[in-house]
Amino acid sequence: MVGSNYFYKDVLPFSAMVAAECTIVVLNVLFKAATLQGLSYKVFIAYSYAVSTLVLLPLAFIFGRKTGLPTLKWSLLYRIFLLGVLGYVSAICGYKGIEYSSPTLASAVSNLMPAFTFILAVIFRMEQLALRRASTLAKVVGTVVSISGALVVVLYEGPTLISISSQSPPLSLRFSLGSSQTNWVIGGLLIALEYLLVSIWYIVQTQVMKMYPSEIIVVFLYDLCGTIISAPVSLMAEANMSAWRLKPDIALVAIVYSGFSLTFATAVHSWGLRLKGPVYISIFKPLSIAIAAAMGVIFLGDALYLGSVVGAIIISIGFYAVIWGKAREEKEMCEDCGFGSLGPSWNGKTPLLQRYKAEGM
Repeated sequence: MVGSNYFYKDVLPFSAMVAAECTIVVLNVLFKAATLQGLSYKVFIAYSYAVSTLVLLPLAFIFGRKTGLPTLKWSLLYRIFLLGVLGYVSAICGYKGIEYSSPTLASAVSNLMPAFTFILAVIFRMEQLALRRASTLAKVVGTVVSISGALVVVLYEGPTLISISSQSPPLSLRFSLGSSQTNWVIGGLLIALEYLLVSIWYIVQTQVMKMYPSEIIVVFLYDLCGTIISAPVSLMAEANMSAWRLKPDIALVAIVYSGFSLTFATAVHSWGLRLKGPVYISIFKPLSIAIAAAMGVIFLGDALYLGSVVGAIIISIGFYAVIWGKAREEKEMCEDCGFGSLGPSWNGKTPLLQRYKAEGM
């Protein structure tokens, strides 16, 4: 019994999070390859949501019939619709950013999420700044370091460390969107905006999972809202109907894969938020940097620049400083209040991550 509990609470979440990060990186690489062949990111996003919805439709129907789920209320539905809006806008920013830059840059900038979450929590007074505490100081310093690392990645390319341009595969096509450095900066800023929106998405999703603890149903409704939002907007933005015609090429592979991979990754993250909390999910983000760098060089012929490596290291240091500070703060609060690992029910003065714990996350 103990072994089964250990497997469910430790081994399975670890394996699932690693798999989710790998699927996201593969998706980014496939998307980049498809855009180099002319796929529109607006078309890609609309098709991705539609495929994800179709994939989850039978599962949601079967799961909903077999389990006694609570009634869907308007307070829950409007939050799920808000998730759809946040997801669509963040996808627009993220995929356009990858189109301008590279999957490696996207993976490096993704480590800004803990810093963004902390900044948002301070702005909305969900976190208090007690600068005399080591935990708070670590979060503040880690946030500054993470943002500094992101600026290094975005603004400084540096000399090329790895390049296989002489043996570039056919996918490594050039597209004229302006100068390379300008594209890199614009792409980095768009990806940073994406992960700011994703941080907000995680906060809202945590509340949704508390109100309705069923990952399959919630993710299905989220994908359905994303489809409803993205279909008309993308049709208006991409009026050229020839861009919507799919052929048996890398674009079709990327779209079909996106439907399954996004469904899997979103379900895993939703389950992880309920089981382990947002800190645990964030820990796996640096893993994607190495995966994306290797795949970008091998499959896309991307060059690996010194600025990307140095910036990714700086971001990772800041990332782990923020994570350590949040974990230390939760431990201190539990010890001060005399509660177990869950801590007290949250109130207006309880820090954000401690609220997640108190709410069963």
